[in-house]
Amino acid sequence: MIRLDAATVLLQWAAGGLFFLWVTTRRRQVSLGYGWLLRGTYLVVAVGALIVGVRYGEPVPVRNAASAAVVVATLVTLVVSVQRRRAGVAGEHGREHERSERVAAMTGIERTRAAVDVAGAEFPPGLDLIAPLVGLVGLVAAGISAGDPAVLSVARVVVGAAFLGAVTDAMLLGHWYLVQPGMPRGPLLELIRALAMIWPLEMLVLLWPVGMFSVLNGTIDDGYAGILGWMWAACAIGTIVLVGVTRAALKERQYSAVMAATGLLYLAILTAFVTDLVARALLG
Repeated sequence: MIRLDAATVLLQWAAGGLFFLWVTTRRRQVSLGYGWLLRGTYLVVAVGALIVGVRYGEPVPVRNAASAAVVVATLVTLVVSVQRRRAGVAGEHGREHERSERVAAMTGIERTRAAVDVAGAEFPPGLDLIAPLVGLVGLVAAGISAGDPAVLSVARVVVGAAFLGAVTDAMLLGHWYLVQPGMPRGPLLELIRALAMIWPLEMLVLLWPVGMFSVLNGTIDDGYAGILGWMWAACAIGTIVLVGVTRAALKERQYSAVMAATGLLYLAILTAFVTDLVARALLG
C-alpha cells in the first residue's frame, strides 16, 4: 500500500529549508531580502503542515504542536529581520563599498549608496535556528509514530528533511543572484556541498532493510509492475549526477554559469523529491 503523511512531509520541507537558511545567513553575505523570501515561503509551508496535521493527517499531537511552534518562530524571526533592515548586512555593505571605491578610482564618478544605520544592531542569524530545532522535535515524533523500527523511521524523516531543504534552498539561492549579482559563489557552493554530503545518507536510510532493495527485487509490490522502484533508482542516481554537473558549472567564471547551475538545480529538485517521497510512500 502506498502511504505518505502529507503533514510530516510539509514539516520536513519547512524545517530543512529553514535550517539551511541559517547555514546561508550566518555568513552575513546575502542581503536581507533573501531571508524574507525564504522565511515567508517556509512560513506558508509550516502553516500547511499544521492545517493538514490537525484536520487530515495522522494523529500526532507533538508533531502538530511543533508545526505551530515553527509557524510562530518563523513569523517572529521575520518580524525582527524587517525591524532591523536599516542596519543591513555587514558583508554586503563591505563589497558595495569596495566596488564603489574602484569605480570612483577608475572613472571619477562617485556612486550614491543607500543610507545605512551603522549604530543599529544587525539581524542575528542565530534566530533562524530556532524554528528548525523546534521542527526537529516534531519530526522525531512523526518518525516514531510512522512505524517500526522507530530508529530507522526517524532517520528517514530527519535525513529527508535535510535533503529536501538543501536542494530547495540551493535552487532559490541560485535565483537570488539575479537580485544580488555581485554576491560571491561561496554560499551557493556550500549548499551544493551539503547536498552532496547528505545524498549518501539519504541512500543509506532508504536502502536499509526493509528498504528500496525490497521494492527493486519485487519483495515489496509497488503496484505498478516495478515501474515506481526503477523510477526511484533513476531519480536517485540522477540527483547526484545533477549535483556534480552543477558543481562543475560553477567552476566557470562567467556569470551565466550561476544561471546554468540554477537551471540544473531545478531538475535536481524534481529528482530529489521523487527520491525521498516515492521511497517513503512505498515503504510506509
